Amino acid sequence: MDVPLWLALIVVGWLGVKLVRPPWWLIAVLLLGGFLLADSVLAPVIDSLTR
Repeated sequence: MDVPLWLALIVVGWLGVKLVRPPWWLIAVLLLGGFLLADSVLAPVIDSLTR
């Protein structure tokens, strides 16, 4: 069974927020940081590390 990546990320994120209960500012920092890193000069390095 193939699950789309976006669906898996939504489910894991939802479960993490429900079970761990992190503060909302931490969630916002992680989302914003990931968005900014994906569009930076470090993106090729991160891409090669995750493959």
